[in-house]
Amino acid sequence: MSILLQAENCSKSFKGLVAVKNFSAELEEEHIYGLIGTNGAGKTTVINMLSGVLAPTSGKIIYQGTDITSWKPDRVAKAGILRTYQNLRLFNKMTVLENVIIGAQMHNGYSFTDGLLHTKRYGMNEKQYKEKAMEMLHEVRLDAYADVQASSLPYGSQRRLEIARILAANPKLILLDEPAAGMNPQESAELVQMIRHVQKTYHLTVLLIEHDMKVIMNLCEYIYSMAQGEVIAKGTPEEIRNDPKVIAAYLGRRANV
Repeated sequence: MSILLQAENCSKSFKGLVAVKNFSAELEEEHIYGLIGTNGAGKTTVINMLSGVLAPTSGKIIYQGTDITSWKPDRVAKAGILRTYQNLRLFNKMTVLENVIIGAQMHNGYSFTDGLLHTKRYGMNEKQYKEKAMEMLHEVRLDAYADVQASSLPYGSQRRLEIARILAANPKLILLDEPAAGMNPQESAELVQMIRHVQKTYHLTVLLIEHDMKVIMNLCEYIYSMAQGEVIAKGTPEEIRNDPKVIAAYLGRRANV
């Protein structure tokens, strides 16, 4: 497998406060990675840099051999790096299907004039977007709720809807910021199975932040652990589980893992 994305000594400061210091990582194609650490460790700042929301103060981000360090979020997303956020960002008054169609429309195949006049090209593309959206809803087991208002879904289903929306945009790399937050154990276990399924089905690379160690350890092939803005350990789940620095900084007693 080749390297899909590489972060080289990426740092981010806010008015002199260092949030992330010299973060480096290599994400190979079609693998699942975890990013763990206590609150304030810098995890979300890393995701924000990789997705273009924040520009690194220093360092480089290389994606498919191209330096994307200064790219804006929309350009990063169109290149195939899609993300979710800690807080749900759905269009609550739209239907479940409409939310996912928005993801599919990222790669718009018609012009403004086509859309204004509802030309044949517009109609063909909209049909394709709807088909793509329904396919993604089926993958996350929400196709039966396509015409339901998004806000009426249970919380765990809304989380799955967010993932369906980014899948509809044909990603190569998905960045998931605490996807299991607020879920009960059964919902978390179902989320693990769903992520593993779509990752294999669509040949995705996944990087997720998560505080639920069962999710991390059951899902991820390689894990980066952060504390106070720096990577303190990296390795397989077994290596991270037994790393003294990780145990001291984050995991606590081994029985918690």
